[in-house]
Amino acid sequence: MSKLHVKPQGTSGRVVHVTPESAGWTYVGFDVYRLKPGESAAEETETNEVCLVFVSGKGKVTAGSENFGVVGSRMSPFEGLPASVYVPAGSRWAVTAETEVELAVCSAPGEGGSLPARVIGKDELTQEVRGKGNNVRHVTNILPENRPAESLLVVEVITPAGNTSSYPPHKHDQDDLPNESFLEETYYHRINPPQGFAFQRVYTDDRSLDEAMAVEDGDVTLVPKGYHPCATIHGYDLYYLNVMAGPKRTWKFHNAPEHAWLLK
Repeated sequence: MSKLHVKPQGTSGRVVHVTPESAGWTYVGFDVYRLKPGESAAEETETNEVCLVFVSGKGKVTAGSENFGVVGSRMSPFEGLPASVYVPAGSRWAVTAETEVELAVCSAPGEGGSLPARVIGKDELTQEVRGKGNNVRHVTNILPENRPAESLLVVEVITPAGNTSSYPPHKHDQDDLPNESFLEETYYHRINPPQGFAFQRVYTDDRSLDEAMAVEDGDVTLVPKGYHPCATIHGYDLYYLNVMAGPKRTWKFHNAPEHAWLLK
């Protein structure tokens, strides 16, 4: 299996654990917890800032000195808007599940001290439809560059059955602003119904990296560099949660020139 393809381990507790060390990069960390009612997860953020995303379910959240009470509402990532909590570096968070909970823990370097812990309310979320025809996908910006954070960029996307996504192919692997920014990225994939699958390719212009992966429900793909389009198959919707971070907190991408005609 590709080193860019991370399968979930087990069905409860921390089932995904991606660190900069395990990924072989510098900035992005990503964990997933699956909790039953009454179960808890907690971590020290240390030198990272964190965005907790309730992929599904609801739970009681504390972060630093704040008690945010019960956070979350949707029972599936394919229904409704996400609930999220920002936690600064040098802090601690804890979540106790009220229902079954699928919790994504998105992390990247932070210094802390300048930003408080906060619930990212539904009024902060922005939504957009990208593409046309069978390239349509539905985007919800959770922590975009115009919202307070030090390094993290977090977004979720739903791609209807049979459609392509992150397409035409684009990349963000050069620190060449204002043209392109360097950002590492993770994709956390969910499939509806869950027995389906989708595809993702990660490749560079010179093909020194060229990996094509069949992703199943709960899989993570790593994008250290290069283009990274997805496609889901007939009958199965694709959800993915993206986490990005790099030396500068901005998303400037470069489209594959041979596919630029698709944008006309």
